[in-house]
Amino acid sequence: MSRPNPGLALLRNSWRQLTSMRTALILLFCLAVAAIPGSLLPQRDVNIENVNAYFQENPRLAPVLDRLGMFDVFASPWFAAIYLLLFTSLVGCIVPRLREHVRALRAAPPATPRRLDRLPQHASWTAGPGETGGVETIAAELRRRRWRVAVSGDTVSAEKGHLKETGNLVFHLSLIAVLFGVALGSWYGWHGNRLLVAGPDGTFCNTVQQYDEYGLGPQVTDTDLPRFCLELTDFTATFLETGQPASYSAEVLVDTDGEPSRDETFSVNSPLRLDGANVYLLGHGYVPVLRYTDRFGQAQTVSAPFLAVDGMLTSEGVASFPDANVDPATGERDPDLQVAFEGLFLPSTPAQPPYVRSTHPELRDPAVMLWAYQGNLGLDAGIPGSVYRIDQQQVTAGRLLPVGEPQLLRIGETMTLDDGTTIEFLDISQYATLSVRYDPGSGLLLASSALLLFGLLPSLFIRRRRVWFRVTPASPDGDSTTGGSSLVEAGGLPRTDHPGFGDEFRELIRAVRGDAGPQEGPH
Repeated sequence: MSRPNPGLALLRNSWRQLTSMRTALILLFCLAVAAIPGSLLPQRDVNIENVNAYFQENPRLAPVLDRLGMFDVFASPWFAAIYLLLFTSLVGCIVPRLREHVRALRAAPPATPRRLDRLPQHASWTAGPGETGGVETIAAELRRRRWRVAVSGDTVSAEKGHLKETGNLVFHLSLIAVLFGVALGSWYGWHGNRLLVAGPDGTFCNTVQQYDEYGLGPQVTDTDLPRFCLELTDFTATFLETGQPASYSAEVLVDTDGEPSRDETFSVNSPLRLDGANVYLLGHGYVPVLRYTDRFGQAQTVSAPFLAVDGMLTSEGVASFPDANVDPATGERDPDLQVAFEGLFLPSTPAQPPYVRSTHPELRDPAVMLWAYQGNLGLDAGIPGSVYRIDQQQVTAGRLLPVGEPQLLRIGETMTLDDGTTIEFLDISQYATLSVRYDPGSGLLLASSALLLFGLLPSLFIRRRRVWFRVTPASPDGDSTTGGSSLVEAGGLPRTDHPGFGDEFRELIRAVRGDAGPQEGPH
C-alpha cells in the first residue's frame, strides 16, 4: 500500500484554506487596511509636489516610509501580493459554488418527507368532494406563485429562493471583475497632471515632457500616448457669496493629428473626452503678470502661477528673473545679481491691513504683496526645486538676500527697489489644473460595480424555503381523483432563519384551499 505524499497533502490543504470564504473575507479586510496609507499619505502618482513637501517636513520619517512603499501604495509589491491572493481566493471559492448552484437549479425539488408534522410549519385539512385539494390544482397554484414544482404520485414538492445564491454568486463574480478592471487600468492605463495658463503661451501637447507629473502603466510607453494639443482660451469661475465655488468652466482649442482644430468646453463634472484620453478639470487659480526692469533698463515680463493656500484663493508664488542685470555690452550675466519676488496674491484685498488673506475668491480688488530677493537663485546648480517657492537653502547660506521692504501692489502700480530697479504689476491671467487620464478598465469597473449592487440585493433579502403537500384518501373508500374526500397535509421548511416564513406559509395554505383558512391551523 502506497504512503500518501506529505507535500501533496500540504499543498491540497493550503489550497483548501486559501479558497475558503473565511480567507477571502480576511484578505478583503487586509486589502482595505492596506489602502489606508494611500489615503493618508501623499502619493507620487497623484501629486509629486506633496510628496516632496512631506520629505522636507519629515526628513527622518519620510525615507523609512519610502522604503516601505508608502508613497506608492497601490503599486507596491506587498499591496499587489494581497490583491493577487484575494483574486485567487475568490476564483477558487466561486468556481465550486457556481458548479454546485447550476447542479441545484437543474435538479428537481427534494422528495416529500415521510413525517410532515415534524417540520417547523405544518397544516392539514380534509377536502370534501368537489373542493380544491388535488395535486394538480396545488401544483398549478404554486407555479403561479413562481415556485419550482415537482409532482410525484400523490405528493407535491416545491422550493423557492434560488435567487439568493444567484445574487451571491453575481456579487462575488462582480467583485472579481472589479479587481480585474483595476488591474487592467493599472497595467495599461496612464495619467498626467498639468497646470495650464490661459493664452497662446500656455499651449500644451500630450507628451510626458510637458506634464508637471505623470505615471505610465508597466505596459505603456511614451510613444503610446495619443497625439493632441490643448490651448486654454478662456476660463470662467463663479462663486457664492460665502466663497464656495458654484461652477468652473474651461474653453480650450483642441488640435489633434489629421483633424482640424476645434473649440471645446468642459467643466468639473463633464470632462473633455478625446480619442484615447479624458481631460478632467480639477481646479483653477490666478497668474499675476509682472514686469521687471533691471539696472540696464532691460524689461522682462513673467506670468507666474500662484498656488491657492485657502478657500478664498489667497495664493502664494514666486516670480523669478534669472536673466536680469545682464550687461548688454558684453552679454555677461552675474549669477549673484539674479532677482526673484516672493508674492502673496489677494483676489479681494481687505479694506484694512493686515493684508494676509483674501475676503473672497473673485477678482473684486486684486493686489499682490511682493518680497524682493537678489543674489544667486541656485538655478545653475542643476538641483531640482520648486518653481513656486524660494530656495530657502540659498537664503540661509547668504547667497540670496532680501531687498527692501515688502509692498502691496494693485494693477498698474510699480515697486522701486533700493538699486533703482522696478517691478510693475501689469495684469492678471488665470490657469486651470488639468488631469489627463486613460483607464481601459473604467467601463468594466462601471458595469461590474452595477452588477455588484444588483447581486447584493437578492443575497440579502431573499431566503431559500421549501414546501411539500401530500394528498391521501380520507377513508379507504375515498378517492381524491374521482371526487371523494381526501386528507391534505402540508409542511414548510426555510433554509435559514426566516421570521416571515410563517406568514408566507399561512397565506400559501389559504390560496391552495381557496378559503379563509385551514381547519387545523399551521404550527
